Amino acid sequence: MDVRVVKVVKAERILGATKILKLTVDIGGDNLRTMVTGGAEFYQPEYFEGKKFVALVNLESKRISGVDSQGMLLAADLNGKPIWLVVDGEAPVGTKIR
Repeated sequence: MDVRVVKVVKAERILGATKILKLTVDIGGDNLRTMVTGGAEFYQPEYFEGKKFVALVNLESKRISGVDSQGMLLAADLNGKPIWLVVDGEAPVGTKIR
């Protein structure tokens, strides 16, 4: 598993979808990926933008609601609500989690 510190540079709603969002994520080395994430019923897109998260970045691409998702943000599950693993501190984007 390739788990890294990533930074969301853009988050937006997906037309016709109420529970997922489309994210543009910097995974390090000026490498941007598109990821689809759940929790849109709990979090506005603005919550994600500019924040660092922990993500699994070596997943095979999967098409979700017409969007190719190339990774997954990690979260704890609290009664169906995702509690995102946010990085607080100076860890650079792309840092591997061990």
